[in-house]
Amino acid sequence: MFATPAYAQTAAGGAGDPSAMLVQFLPLIALVVLFYFLMIRPQQKRMKQHQAMLGALKRGDNVVLSSGMKGKIVRVEDKEVGLEIAPGVTVKVVKAMIADVSSRGEPAAANDAKA
Repeated sequence: MFATPAYAQTAAGGAGDPSAMLVQFLPLIALVVLFYFLMIRPQQKRMKQHQAMLGALKRGDNVVLSSGMKGKIVRVEDKEVGLEIAPGVTVKVVKAMIADVSSRGEPAAANDAKA
């Protein structure tokens, strides 16, 4: 007995009305737009800044890796950099693992100048 009036009300209330369907989907559309502006767009901005930072790396820059290790760049290649972590100790590091350029230094003298 209780379910019969409820079925009658929902069936009579605008079945097939396009504006009613739009009103129902409007909160979902607003949620997607909000998600884009709060989550996706800032992440894309950070990614572009990181790519620009990696593109501007040069010899003599002091960098911090994502693991927290600090070092000085002695060689820059396409995908890797040579990082001096202690006097006389150089390691190869993938460029993408560089988290921050802590201070920009003067470019080191070229290897050809040792003669």
